[in-house]
Amino acid sequence: MRHPSLKEFLNKGAKVLARGPVALIFAEDDTELDSTLRHHLSCGFKTVILLAPPDLRIAADVTDKVIRIDHDTLADNALTDAVNAMIEAAPGTWFYYCYNAEYLFYPFCETRTVGEMLSFHTEERRDAMLTYVIDLYAGDLYAHRNAVSLEDAHLDKSGYYALARPDPATKEPKERQLDFFGGLRWRYEEHIPAPRRKIDRIALFRAGPGLRLREDHTFSDEEYNTYACPWHHNLTAAICSFRTAKALKRNPGSTFDIETFRWHNSVPFEWHSRQLLDLGLMEPGQWF
Repeated sequence: MRHPSLKEFLNKGAKVLARGPVALIFAEDDTELDSTLRHHLSCGFKTVILLAPPDLRIAADVTDKVIRIDHDTLADNALTDAVNAMIEAAPGTWFYYCYNAEYLFYPFCETRTVGEMLSFHTEERRDAMLTYVIDLYAGDLYAHRNAVSLEDAHLDKSGYYALARPDPATKEPKERQLDFFGGLRWRYEEHIPAPRRKIDRIALFRAGPGLRLREDHTFSDEEYNTYACPWHHNLTAAICSFRTAKALKRNPGSTFDIETFRWHNSVPFEWHSRQLLDLGLMEPGQWF
């Protein structure tokens, strides 16, 4: 089903948001758009919504499986405005959001659905889940000039770190909140604006009255921004993303400085949650 605008969808089709968890896929271009949709359909999301410019085409095998909303995803605040509108329309629903050429991985995702994971997370009295955006990049930039290749995908096996997140009012560290860094945004930070260098994103969350997503991928409810509850570690997930690599190679200010993204800490991406768990890039918590 296709809707000509977000407003029209919320007026006439928002009842489908009751069937959660809901995946919101924001398409900035057509790069690996079909594979992004297929991947998240395979995760077990009850509803997958594509927000994309009207001229982007998607494959026939996914057209009937997703809800499409024509949306200017390159406009200012396009993502946050859309996510906040969805929150307001469907309190209580679990949502996930990402861009095209990004792929959600969570512990044991090969054998368990995202709904099963979120059911467990809810039982632990958690309404949000921290995800790390792990940069993917093609190993051979001469063969893949946009830095995107599913078959030749690589990631950094180390070089990730966290800093305390200060409270602007008190200058003291916020409880159970950290700013996470690493990947291409760390290695090529001279080409990345400082506010966009973090790799943490609260991409899985349950909508609630008055909740608002902010531009830095955090929420107005500070408990949503914590990495764990006070009494033990909780689940975390990873979003494996070509978005930064693609931008660095597309940007005239950086593309000529980069002949390859590979370095001594690069490893081929295995497209399996076990690799991410072994590298410490997500946490199973108490879920076994």
